[in-house]
Amino acid sequence: MGENDQRAPAAVVFDALGLDYEKAFASSEAHRASLQWLLERLEPGSRVLDVGSGTGRPTAQTLTEAGHSVLGVDVSPVMVDLAARQVPQAEFRLADIRELPLAEGSFDAVCVYFSLLQMSRAEQSAVVRTVARALRPGGLAVLATVPLDVEAVDGVFMGQPVRVTSFAAEDFTDLVTGAGLTVLSEEHATFAPAHPAAVPEPHLFLHCRREGD
Repeated sequence: MGENDQRAPAAVVFDALGLDYEKAFASSEAHRASLQWLLERLEPGSRVLDVGSGTGRPTAQTLTEAGHSVLGVDVSPVMVDLAARQVPQAEFRLADIRELPLAEGSFDAVCVYFSLLQMSRAEQSAVVRTVARALRPGGLAVLATVPLDVEAVDGVFMGQPVRVTSFAAEDFTDLVTGAGLTVLSEEHATFAPAHPAAVPEPHLFLHCRREGD
């Protein structure tokens, strides 16, 4: 078994993409609007978990520049290295969110931007429940996905082979609410990544809160 075969599939893909991924998605107005939604509601100096933190931009960079404390988690060593160099104010950890222990109520906010798509449906559900529990009562969560009713479909993403699993929009919303989060708003967009091997894709952003005192 080769080196690549021993790594998580997402790590293989994003190690190969590196900064090309950041460049391809840099112009996403919906992503930046979602971050702005979060910034307008966070208390000063909030602690934020960024799941699938990638190169650190725009999410971790935007949050740290606003004075918040960010822990980024990613399975790709290349992405973690890039993020640590590009956003030194944040902390980045090479880890699989499916295996990372998270104390209940330890974060004021959680961001999960497009980082579930190479997990099974059961794993996606478990991760959303885990990050919901990691929020303090009243904490905020922003989740984004590609809302398609597909399971273990082989495809190509920016020239890299991928196996994608996702949910239709209403099913993803049900998954999130079933994890104990209240959806405060949702935004739908179509985005064409700036890459010759990319195609336009639907995006769904859910802005949520964990209820409680």
